[in-house]
Amino acid sequence: MNMIVCVKQVPDPEAPPASFKIDPATNKVVPPPGVPPVISPFDEQAVEAALRIKDAKGGKISILSLGIGLLRDVVKKPLSMGADELILLEDPAFIEGDSWSTAYALAMAIKKIGQFDIIFCGRQASDTDAGQVGSAIAEILGIPQVTVARKVEVLDGKARVEKVTADGYEVVEVNLPALITVSNELGEPRYATIKGIMSAKRKEPIVWKPADIGVEPGKIGATGRRSKMLKLFQPVREGKVEIITGENEEDAAANLARKLVEVKLL
Repeated sequence: MNMIVCVKQVPDPEAPPASFKIDPATNKVVPPPGVPPVISPFDEQAVEAALRIKDAKGGKISILSLGIGLLRDVVKKPLSMGADELILLEDPAFIEGDSWSTAYALAMAIKKIGQFDIIFCGRQASDTDAGQVGSAIAEILGIPQVTVARKVEVLDGKARVEKVTADGYEVVEVNLPALITVSNELGEPRYATIKGIMSAKRKEPIVWKPADIGVEPGKIGATGRRSKMLKLFQPVREGKVEIITGENEEDAAANLARKLVEVKLL
C-alpha cells in the first residue's frame, strides 16, 4: 500500500481564544506570541488512519505539507509516529492561497510522487475549518472520495469506510485509488516513540519548489485564489438580563410566561 497524507502546520488550537488577535488591514489572524504551532489535530488523525493500514497491510506513507517557515520539529511529527518520508512544498509562491489554489499545488505534488492507493486528509484544518482542500484534491486528480471517516479498512483492493453521519454512521466501499478525509471519531493518534523521534531527527525532508512540480504560476498561492476574503473579525457577544418580578410567585410566573410568549420562546 502506498499512502499519502496531507498535513498542515497551524496555530495551536488549544491556545486561549482571547489570545488571538486580528489585523483588520490584512484580514489575518495574529497568533499569540510564545505559542508554538502544531500539526492540525484532524491531520494527525489522518496520519493515524494511514498507520493503522500500514500496521495491517504494510506499505509506505509519504507526508505532504505546504507552507513557508515550516518548523522541522513540528512537521516531522508524523515521521516520529511511523511515516516514511516527508515532502514539503515550501516557497513564498505557495502561500496566501485559498482552498482551491492550495489543493491544486498539493494535487500536482501528488502527481509527481507517482503511484498511490489512498490519499488521507483531515476532515478540515483547525485554523480555517473550511474542509474543502481534500475534496478539491480528489476533483483535480479525478479520483473518488469519501469524507468524515471514522474507520478505514482495505479489503480486496477496496477501502471499506465508516463515514460519520448526523445520527450515526454509514458504511461505504470505494475503489482504489481514492481520497479519504478523516474525522476525530477515528480516535486518538498514537504517541511518538523515542525510537521514532530519533529516526525522524535523522531524516531530512524533501523540499519542492513550484518548478519541481510543474505548476502553472498563476494557479498557486495568492495569484491562484478563486475566493476573496471580505472581512475577518471576532464576533462581539453581549448578554442582557431582564429581571421578571411580580406581586407574588404566581404573578411573577405569569409575567415570565407572557414575556416568553412575547419573545417567541413559548
